[in-house]
Amino acid sequence: MAKKVSKPASTSVLHGKKIFVLDTSVIIYDHTAIRNFKEHDVVIPITVLEELDNFKKGNDSKNFAAREFSRYLDKHSEGHSLQEWTNIGGKNNGLFKIEMNYGSKVDSEKIFGERKADHKILNCALVVAEQNPTRKVILVTKDINLRLKAKSLSLTAEDYETGKIKHVEELYTGRTLIDKVSVDAIDVIYEQGAVGIEVTHKKNRPTANHFFILKNGQKSVLATYDAENSVLRRVQKSACFGVMPKNAEQAFALDAILNPAIKLVTIQGVAGTGKTLLSLAGALEQRRDFHQVYLARPIVPLSNKDIGYLPGDIKSKLNPYMEPLWDNLKYIKSQFNEREKEYKLIDEMVEKEKLVVCPLAYIRGRSLSNVFFIVDEAQNLTPHEIKTIITRAGDNTKIVFTGDVNQIDTPYLDAQSNGLSYLIDKIADKPIYAHITLEKGERSALANLANDLL
Repeated sequence: MAKKVSKPASTSVLHGKKIFVLDTSVIIYDHTAIRNFKEHDVVIPITVLEELDNFKKGNDSKNFAAREFSRYLDKHSEGHSLQEWTNIGGKNNGLFKIEMNYGSKVDSEKIFGERKADHKILNCALVVAEQNPTRKVILVTKDINLRLKAKSLSLTAEDYETGKIKHVEELYTGRTLIDKVSVDAIDVIYEQGAVGIEVTHKKNRPTANHFFILKNGQKSVLATYDAENSVLRRVQKSACFGVMPKNAEQAFALDAILNPAIKLVTIQGVAGTGKTLLSLAGALEQRRDFHQVYLARPIVPLSNKDIGYLPGDIKSKLNPYMEPLWDNLKYIKSQFNEREKEYKLIDEMVEKEKLVVCPLAYIRGRSLSNVFFIVDEAQNLTPHEIKTIITRAGDNTKIVFTGDVNQIDTPYLDAQSNGLSYLIDKIADKPIYAHITLEKGERSALANLANDLL
């Protein structure tokens, strides 16, 4: 049971402690956010609870977040009122409470001319600032417009920084081009398939499963660093279920996908670089090694509307979002004649549900043992969602996340705070993980032109 804590009579004891007022978007992004403000105190406007109540039904991540946060509050409200300061719980954390008062001296609803939840939350933050003149009060929200409105009212507002990487332009690419490599070393890699390297210091050791283009004049070879054996192993360009890598980056991606020692792969790149196609081809090539192949993606409704407005049954509603995945499958089938066994095999796998194309919400909560799991458009997931997916991996499961960190379709994520960027930034240099950034578009000359110039 959470311990009841009375509101301090004097603010002198709280010198230096800030008060953070949380918006609904923060809870949806990370339902554990309340515990991530160290020794500082947290206020939850009652409007946030009202908004979370609208999200509690459903299987999407926002529905899960709303339910989990409600359970947390229920646990901490046993035996006392949440209108009083209450221990957040955990080591060295501050206090929190629910704020019911919206009667601030500055009424944002009148200023902005509209009665809406955002403006009620603004008024709540203004009230907290008026009640605590000696403390710094900060509104925390993932909503850019709400931050701008707060600042226009002289209220400090910030983005939620937990899980946000600082320099997305320096995000790990997974590959390096090295010129003037010894010709003898290149020859050894071609002849023996690998060459040993001497690591004199940990700082000089290459990142595990890092990819290299080794060149000397016109001579070159593709390689990857095997950290367990301290060798540079050759990466070959070879067809995979009818799909041939068209450049070095794609060869690297397929090598990681096909390597049984690597259980987690991330592939980042703009549209048309072959991320999903390579992942699917690699999965089909290894179909005998896994019980099922899942190809999933998060649903981001058009204009952020719920899919309920679309006509038809649930299958009809979801088909438009799954169509890009089926397009990749059709392309792989087109590499074979209708009479060839590979062509028929794909149809059989779909029919027998050995190959399942579905929304990500449909596999949430399922066991991921003995599964090859491809998550497309992973940049539209939060760091918490990425972690939830990975932690469900059982025996003999491989997960491939694909996406473009600069193409975000959800309103409260960006290149710095999305789950794919977070994963790439945090998990590099692990022996069971590999990453590659694809830059060269291979869809068509027209698609490349659009990516380069528009």
